[in-house]
Amino acid sequence: MDNTIPTLDPAPENLTDRLKRWCSATWAAINEAKLLASLDDETVKLLAQDNALSEHELRELIAKGPHAADEMLALMKLLNIDPEEARLEEPVEFREMHVTCVHCGEKTRCRRELADGSAAADFANYCGNADLLDDMRSRPELLAK
Repeated sequence: MDNTIPTLDPAPENLTDRLKRWCSATWAAINEAKLLASLDDETVKLLAQDNALSEHELRELIAKGPHAADEMLALMKLLNIDPEEARLEEPVEFREMHVTCVHCGEKTRCRRELADGSAAADFANYCGNADLLDDMRSRPELLAK
């Protein structure tokens, strides 16, 4: 006799919830872009330098919004890589991976494979961060505890 308690799948997100989430993300991106636009050129230059980016790259990344590299973080977690450890231990590589993800042309495929569970097996075929992710997977100090 099976004594396990059945689990219910979460309710599918309805259109209203999706629209609310989209509006919230759009609003956040607009606010970040407005904040950047309100900064003087010297401040933008210093922020870009602090992040080893050109001013153009910084403006471009902010314009993409705060969730433009969520796929990278989701893939790292799927591969058992702790994103926070990676950010702390390898800040330059982490930033480069973030920029690569933001500019990726395979986001639709990546999201689909993350959703259907096939990303871990297939990411090397399309992910611009595949080599760095493979390297991170081989480093115990970067793995989730």
